[in-house]
Amino acid sequence: GLRLRAVGTGRVNIHADVTGLAEIHIQQIHDLNAVDPMITLATVPGWQRLAQGEMVATVKIISYAVAAAAVSRACAAASRALRMRPTAMAEAVLIQTTTAEDDGEKGHRAIQQRLHSLGVGLRPKLLVPHREDALAQAITAARGAELILILTASATSDARDVGPAALWSAGGVVERFGMPVDPGNLLFLGRLGAVPVIGLPGCAKSPALNGADWVMERLICGVPVTSADIAAMGVGGLLKEIPARGRLREAKPD
Repeated sequence: GLRLRAVGTGRVNIHADVTGLAEIHIQQIHDLNAVDPMITLATVPGWQRLAQGEMVATVKIISYAVAAAAVSRACAAASRALRMRPTAMAEAVLIQTTTAEDDGEKGHRAIQQRLHSLGVGLRPKLLVPHREDALAQAITAARGAELILILTASATSDARDVGPAALWSAGGVVERFGMPVDPGNLLFLGRLGAVPVIGLPGCAKSPALNGADWVMERLICGVPVTSADIAAMGVGGLLKEIPARGRLREAKPD
């Protein structure tokens, strides 16, 4: 999933040959950059979403020449350390529970834009009452989907709340509730048979980056996500505040 550009100014740029996520084995990159200060490899952050043609990494040889032995060690250190994970799904379904004041359009549009960036379609808008039984029926009916997304009218603040409870009622399982990423704390992850299910936090209605993006993008690109993977997202998980949130991280002074 990678393509090398022509050499120029002692540099070779590496670009994505597909749309997807950049998978980077970080320790191998560290090992390469420790071989010789004159041999450098800089990359985008791990699991960065990239469109086809965007730059993934750049190799720069700083001096006019370096020892062949150092080049060989550097190449060996980072063999297969970079690759692109292309989009592995064609379509997802979004189930929204709504109240009388919400037509679900804002949430549907925000998720549709996210999926579009990875070339994934979204089924027509699907709204159900904010009740466990109604949501469970909709989840059951979506069993044939590649990915099921749930966005509830009320925040999921407990493992027995409407969203997780409905997934259990539909015969699914909840594998993780909550994540150390803000915005995005209220995400839950589960499955219905082999179909991954993501309970989206309310901040997913905004186009701004949140923790749900990190989980959703990996699953769409065929990268398994476990409870341990989510637990490891805390470093770097303090994302930019979304002004439209109902409750900001820090209360404004009186």
